[in-house]
Amino acid sequence: MPRYKLTLEYDGGPFVGWQRQANGLSVQEALEDAIFAFCGERPNAFAAGRTDAGVHALGQVVHVDLVRAAEPDTVRNAVNYHLKPHPVSVLRVEIVGEDFHARFSAKWRAYRYRILARRAPLTIDRGHVWLVTVPLDDAAMREGAAHLVGHHDFTSFRSSICQAASPMKTLDLLEIERRGEAIEIRAKARSFLHHQVRNMVGTLKLVGEGKWTPADVARALAARDRSAAGPTAPPDGLYLTEVGY
Repeated sequence: MPRYKLTLEYDGGPFVGWQRQANGLSVQEALEDAIFAFCGERPNAFAAGRTDAGVHALGQVVHVDLVRAAEPDTVRNAVNYHLKPHPVSVLRVEIVGEDFHARFSAKWRAYRYRILARRAPLTIDRGHVWLVTVPLDDAAMREGAAHLVGHHDFTSFRSSICQAASPMKTLDLLEIERRGEAIEIRAKARSFLHHQVRNMVGTLKLVGEGKWTPADVARALAARDRSAAGPTAPPDGLYLTEVGY
């Protein structure tokens, strides 16, 4: 039974998230339905990251097992055909060994969060960035972000419904770059807690507004208390960009 590695791009706006749920259409369900329409098989699709409702992906990785073998390009083209009109695209398909697992084989995951700091409302980027209508000090945000890099107890940035066994995580990278009115925050780690990136972004936004100092980020981290950190940033600006193996 061949195992296929699929790299996906999707707009998370219309979906309830990656994982199949009873309350609406998920990316997983749309993909599995497309595979069924292609070959009559309905395999379980396992993803590297279970993105939440409204969160996007530029490089989500999924694996599926199919009984009947087909060329990778055939799988890609056929599944993309049957995914229409959903905003999901299979970018690449590769045949991998049975020991490959999209989630458990991953060595790191990278996310990008996009903020647009301007007064004018969104048009083209609606649903794809966080619109912040006040100026943001990206240098101060960068200074605050430095306190979060490394191995820490991230309880203060963890969702109350997070199912991870431990709040200890190693954040390898947290970079902030300004491009005109846009601010991009890039995060990389082996794995993240539920809402960790969005909670870090919400906290750094307070620093950018001048409501917090960079040192307040360190104090929030040390508190190990969710109420000590900033709000959860909306899902619109978050993208799973790449998974490393």
